[in-house]
Amino acid sequence: MGDKTDKQGELLQGTLDLLILKTLTRGSKHGYAIVEWIQQTSESVLRVEEGALYPALHRLELKGWLSSDWGVSENKRRAKYYDLTPAGRQALADSTESFNRLTGAVQRILQTA
Repeated sequence: MGDKTDKQGELLQGTLDLLILKTLTRGSKHGYAIVEWIQQTSESVLRVEEGALYPALHRLELKGWLSSDWGVSENKRRAKYYDLTPAGRQALADSTESFNRLTGAVQRILQTA
């Protein structure tokens, strides 16, 4: 079994999509702002690498759950801003319900003697 720190910050399969959708309920954000919000809100427990974020954003956009437009970031750089679509809001609601069922089931199993 690996060191505890080896696993710190790893996301369950499918959780990144859920976190991205939730982040965008707070308004339009570019990729770095999404990563920053997830890390800050999770008190640095969750870290999202660029190598995982941008493929996830692209996948969610292809599903029609996100829309995007180019804009200028706080640093005066060109950045792609992402927004949640109505289909994305529905996907978030559905995914949240499924995730809560899953985590509840895992908790029940872990709490057994």
